[in-house]
Amino acid sequence: MVMATDYILFVHGVNTRQAHEQRTYADPLFERLQASTLDSDRHLKKIAFYWGDLNIEIENSLLAQLQASPLWSGLWFRNFRSQQILQFAGDAALYVSRHIGSRVVKKLKMDALNIVADPEPGDRLHVITHSWGTVILFDILFATRWDEPTVPGHQEVMAIRDAIFGVSGTDADTRDRGIKLASLHTMGSPIAIFSLTDIVPGKDGTSSPSGHDITPCLQKLLEHLYVARQHQKLPWRNYIHPADPLAYPLKQLMSGLVDGDAKYLDIQDVITREAGRFDFLTQPIKQTGLALIQGGNAHGSYWQSRQVVQEICNVIFA
Repeated sequence: MVMATDYILFVHGVNTRQAHEQRTYADPLFERLQASTLDSDRHLKKIAFYWGDLNIEIENSLLAQLQASPLWSGLWFRNFRSQQILQFAGDAALYVSRHIGSRVVKKLKMDALNIVADPEPGDRLHVITHSWGTVILFDILFATRWDEPTVPGHQEVMAIRDAIFGVSGTDADTRDRGIKLASLHTMGSPIAIFSLTDIVPGKDGTSSPSGHDITPCLQKLLEHLYVARQHQKLPWRNYIHPADPLAYPLKQLMSGLVDGDAKYLDIQDVITREAGRFDFLTQPIKQTGLALIQGGNAHGSYWQSRQVVQEICNVIFA
């Protein structure tokens, strides 16, 4: 008897501290998941997608040009500018561009697609994304900007979508192939901000979807999964550290975009520390610039969080 496999796809984001994420970024979290596994009928397999080396050279070149300015030494928050802001905004700008975006897509296909291309019955896919990694994965799976055949990365995107049940295909034969998504886990996700790119205002006052709009394809996926899962909702946990300036609640946003009747998603926003325990100590600083500068530590804290591990295990082995 072949043991069913739970594939865990990790997609990292931006470190926003001293350096970009390393290739081993998912190891501590995955090792804790394995150590917490009590269900002997399932096997965990890690797929840690790493794209952090694709734009380091370009960002370093930009930083060197900025630091060459005679005004640089007089600016406030230089570390914050060169680490948190530059890394996050730089990764965002470079990915949205065709140059880096297509390279990320091709690397995802090469690193992850072959692993889940031929799933056994009962195999499942769980997705754990951090920070900008959430935006990257949702863009690859659902954004219409990749649909044009002449766009660089189009073929790779279509292959990735075909590998996941319910994402692409116009008929039952193509749509129902691929591994089934079993849960979503987003950590420190800024995708709420980037939902603003979904709509393009028209000159006549009306609005139309943009090439970054993820809503139609995501809606189709949820509908197909709902039927395939015997009308069970897809679990989605969104982890938020209170001091993480890039983490936003998603339940109300996603319900409004794709699940207004709360039919398809079991989405919960999870605060990753005991709320209120030290509020009397943090109250004087938690809304100040000092707290914001320390936000990079909070943004990277999910990888070591026991609470995150426990919640993921609760979902996977429910």
